[in-house]
Amino acid sequence: MGTPRNGPWLKVLLGGVAAGMVLLGVLAYAMTTTDQRPFCASCHIMREAAVTQKMGIHAKLSCNDCHAPHNLLVKLPFKAQEGLRDFIGNVSGHDIPRPLSMRTKDVVNENCKACHSQTNVNVASMDAKPYCVDCHRGMAHMRMMPISTRTVAND
Repeated sequence: MGTPRNGPWLKVLLGGVAAGMVLLGVLAYAMTTTDQRPFCASCHIMREAAVTQKMGIHAKLSCNDCHAPHNLLVKLPFKAQEGLRDFIGNVSGHDIPRPLSMRTKDVVNENCKACHSQTNVNVASMDAKPYCVDCHRGMAHMRMMPISTRTVAND
């Protein structure tokens, strides 16, 4: 009777699905790897930030848990643009802008609020200042300090 007519197309379709799955796996691995502190610290302009984050209270988080949007469709172009800016700064020998750009500062602020939403309920002055870092300067990039020695201004 022979082989069915759609036999070659089925192989092409299955091959395409398999290739797509492999590509998605590679992209997911690349995305996760490039979110992490060791990758970010590989550029000289990020070493200080990586060291201080490693020693801070947010050490278990990846850099992009705070510094990139969590929505993947928004994160991809944001990460590409910020990564290119950091790459150019690294190659040219210029430091990253300090303080953060308003765009990045807004992302970091939204991520702070999202992770700390339960504790934010008890903060009376949430609307007094627009950014969490206005009161909690250097929170993610400072050495660990006992809570009893902290003040809001150096938190």
